[in-house]
Amino acid sequence: MGNNHEHTVTWRHAHPDMARRSGEVIRTLLRHGHEAYWVGGCVRDEYMGRPVHDMDIATSARPEITAALFPKVIPTGMQHGTVTVMHEGDAFEVTTYRTETGYDDHRRPSEVTFVTDIEEDLQRRDFTMNAMARGLDGAWVDPYGGRRDIEARRIRCVGDPRLRFQEDGLRMVRCIRFASVLGFAIAPGTWRAIKSEQKTLRWIAMERIRIEMDKVMAGPHPRRGLALFVRSGLYDHMKVPFPYTGHEEAWMCAIDHVDSLRLDVRWALLLLGCRLASAAADPLLRAWTFSNKDREAISAILRFQESWVRLRDEGRSQDHLAWIRLVLDYGSGVTASWLAMQHALTAAGAEETADTAKLDDWLQQMVVYSLKELSVTGNELLSALEKRGGPWLGELLNQLLVQVAAGIVPNDKSALIEEARRVVIHEEG
Repeated sequence: MGNNHEHTVTWRHAHPDMARRSGEVIRTLLRHGHEAYWVGGCVRDEYMGRPVHDMDIATSARPEITAALFPKVIPTGMQHGTVTVMHEGDAFEVTTYRTETGYDDHRRPSEVTFVTDIEEDLQRRDFTMNAMARGLDGAWVDPYGGRRDIEARRIRCVGDPRLRFQEDGLRMVRCIRFASVLGFAIAPGTWRAIKSEQKTLRWIAMERIRIEMDKVMAGPHPRRGLALFVRSGLYDHMKVPFPYTGHEEAWMCAIDHVDSLRLDVRWALLLLGCRLASAAADPLLRAWTFSNKDREAISAILRFQESWVRLRDEGRSQDHLAWIRLVLDYGSGVTASWLAMQHALTAAGAEETADTAKLDDWLQQMVVYSLKELSVTGNELLSALEKRGGPWLGELLNQLLVQVAAGIVPNDKSALIEEARRVVIHEEG
């Protein structure tokens, strides 16, 4: 297998500096008598014309030898043959060719054996499109037909798919994630193996599953990924099953109409489509290991929706002041997310539940969103009104906030003090 030291393949979809630096790492290994190749996702993405974000390297050199060849190395996983080589600010995972056996927990190998053949190393990988390597001179190592499967837009396991999934149950979730994000089909044998090895997923931590699910939800075809999860039966075998049954089709269809950067809105639509109220959704999101920030963002959209439904049921969906109070309660960020959800529902052909154009206008017209933006403070009101503090002051400030936000009173100190006097006189008189 050729690995010419002087010629370097041209990378079209990786940052030029990252490509150059990774090539220099490979060249160093070659000059010291070892094999080295780019491997895995970077090779796959370059072939597919997708952006390459990191570049992993496989080598015949033992990890301690690799570590000795470079001035700055992080011993990421020496026992598994992996070190991270730092070169001019870039980090490159360099892993010794290896085989793996004894996946007792259906996740990690209990035994790793270092080998000297790149094809033997590729044999342990999950899917053919990830079991490809490329040399410094551009030479391909593709013993399992990864390029052929990419051209056929097909996800296929390396070797026996049942064995691959028994080794690591997360591979079943990754398979669906790739099929969803790339728009690929799953090879029949690989699909049958997912359905036969469903129970293996019970061994997998929810955090690992949630990370993959986030990638599905951020992809271009999230509903396809969700449908594959249902058809495969994997939902039923997660440690914390997602209640994706009896769903509201309109809410599910809307997911694809939300910008992929708005993951909070996509997740909120999924939960609402599963008919989950915020009280039930919050503990589920905790169990699914969402960060506090993400969990709160999603739950807030659900709570906003519940508050809006109450307004609508009370016949106040066209009440300007009621809308202003709702925005002030939840903040402009949550309101914008809720409006994005409503726009997606309309785009999906769902029955319109809100006059989003009017609500958008009302939101844009607001000049304040919180008490700290008012041009008067509580102490200034106490001084002007010559009164002692108490619960009444907070209530008064909130009344003023609504009035200013609605454009009824200008955000001017004198005008606010005058309005405060009027309110106090009215309530006391």
